[in-house]
Amino acid sequence: MNISNGTIIRTVLLILALVNQILTVMGITPLPIEDEQITQLLSLAFTIGTSVWAWWKNNSFTVEAVKADEYLKTLKNKN
Repeated sequence: MNISNGTIIRTVLLILALVNQILTVMGITPLPIEDEQITQLLSLAFTIGTSVWAWWKNNSFTVEAVKADEYLKTLKNKN
């Protein structure tokens, strides 16, 4: 079997979400989080996500870097 890490992570998160939903329906609060904490957690997740995305992308600010990106793109298109 050749299962990707992404598939495993998505499956585990789905199972956790389903267990959380079942417990909530049964009146059990598995994650006692208040509204303000949810807002803070969403803001934190957004900040972390955009920071990682911006860091991961190739941000070329100099003229030389932009030219290098264009050259790399032409090399990739040739193959």
